[in-house]
Amino acid sequence: MKQFQLIILLFLLILTGCNNPKKDPGDDEIASEPYKLRQTLYHGGDIITMSGDSPSYVEALVQREGKIIFIGSKEDALSRFGGKVDLVDLKGKTMLPGFVDGHGHVFNVGLQAASANLLPPPDGNGNSVEALQTILKEWIKDNQKFIETTGWVIGFGYDDSQLDRYPTKEDLDAVSTDVPIYIIHQSGHLSVVNSKGLELAGYSADTKDPKGGKIRRVSGSQEPNGVLEEVAHFMVLITKILPQMTPELQDDMLVKGQNLYASFGYTTAQEGRSTPDGTATMERAAEKDALLLDIVSYVDILSNREAANSKYQGKTYTNKYRVGGVKLNLDGSPQGKTAWLSHPYFIPPTGEPLDYHGYESMTDEEAYKHVADAYQNDLQILAHCNGDSAIDQYIAAVSKANKEFGNDDRRTVIIHAQTAREDQLDSFVAEQMWPSFFPMHTFYWGDYHVNSVLGKERAYKISPTNTAFKKGLKFTSHHDAPVALPSSIRVLSATVTRSSRSGQIIGPDERISPYLALKALTDWAAYQHFEEDTKGTIATGKVADFVVLDKNPLKIDPSELQNLKVMETIKHGKTIYSVDK
Repeated sequence: MKQFQLIILLFLLILTGCNNPKKDPGDDEIASEPYKLRQTLYHGGDIITMSGDSPSYVEALVQREGKIIFIGSKEDALSRFGGKVDLVDLKGKTMLPGFVDGHGHVFNVGLQAASANLLPPPDGNGNSVEALQTILKEWIKDNQKFIETTGWVIGFGYDDSQLDRYPTKEDLDAVSTDVPIYIIHQSGHLSVVNSKGLELAGYSADTKDPKGGKIRRVSGSQEPNGVLEEVAHFMVLITKILPQMTPELQDDMLVKGQNLYASFGYTTAQEGRSTPDGTATMERAAEKDALLLDIVSYVDILSNREAANSKYQGKTYTNKYRVGGVKLNLDGSPQGKTAWLSHPYFIPPTGEPLDYHGYESMTDEEAYKHVADAYQNDLQILAHCNGDSAIDQYIAAVSKANKEFGNDDRRTVIIHAQTAREDQLDSFVAEQMWPSFFPMHTFYWGDYHVNSVLGKERAYKISPTNTAFKKGLKFTSHHDAPVALPSSIRVLSATVTRSSRSGQIIGPDERISPYLALKALTDWAAYQHFEEDTKGTIATGKVADFVVLDKNPLKIDPSELQNLKVMETIKHGKTIYSVDK
């Protein structure tokens, strides 16, 4: 009996201890400050939902914990949420859904940010070979740590269409013969290397051109002149330079790339041709939950196919990162005159015959093999096709794959599609292919396309957005950064006005309205990425991703679109960029 009473007493003591736990320091403060939901009510400016075929506005919206929970009138919002919400007055500014990157290379934007800026005006000062040399010399003085780490001097953005002549190894040797110098063409498809760089790359008079690329030669000999095209260029970048970059340097590049994207209102970025180094860097950031933006990656199907099988593959983000599919590259750059055209270039590159029309990256059989690989494994595929011959090759491969494997909402994407003919647009409709156009070319290289690359007739049809829309095609418009800055404003302006550097309208019939141009940056861009249920429009239940502009793009003259400013970028309800910070 006594033993039973002791057991009862012990049990009561345990219960008493459970009901009166020992307080830790700070418990009183925690109890007095319960967790407060982050709720924000935005009002006081134009809020464009981007839903539907014509502009629609709401007076107010409320976001809670990164999700939109209300859109409607300010009066209704206040009656529902009262004092439980933070009020944000837009003060006449304009709010839209956060911009979704139709095509770009967010990791490589970091490489651009770390390199010498060789871009011509208005984005840099590289308007002559002498200017390039001056910029490189100054960069070398200020970036000794980068050079010691990588072993290379790197510049980005030279554009021969804006230079007095094409730079060669001799021009870079005048900067330095002691360290290798590698400068990347603004297209990203060519480069120039000095003598030391050629030596380290193993390129000599005895080196044959690699398949899908060229080593340009000194006139009258087989000696390389320093200019590398396509595969010859990419081999140096992928095998000689990127492996020399430490994880710390690569992580910093990714941070810089995201920050630049955010400053232009992008809340979702694309890495449109992820190399093994880029993939490793993004995965490290995802593991640490350290990404600023949502990043959807398309891995290079040639050099990085295994990454498409990673745990990050699919339509769901893990810590803001996912692998959306694979990327195929079928030709080069029109402004670099390596794109694969069905008809010759208006003026061929120096040393090429009059019937020169660029070249392919691979055979028809190889192209189909890669498309079939993607289809069999349910991977969304993006293919870089600038020239219309490359587009023909891709259409043929996709058509064959559609017949063999079916086309159940695959959203197969043609990247750039710049010289797409009208019959090819019809094939896009028939094969359910999704074009991502590059209208920024009309500004940066419109005059060059008319006078040197394509001639007026073909140049005026470049990136045929209006014809595509009339045929029922939806599309995205992109910047292809680091080919250009990831400027949503320049994308918007160029898509609407098609005005070149000189003011020439490059294809007036292909201009579209500001609203449609915004759809290509928001609603349609989300659809291209299979994210239309969560992004692209302002609607309840979608993520609270927003961009705030100083003016309403739909209420200003189209000529003023280029002067718009991104005032704030909001990701999951949190400000990630502000002009005031």
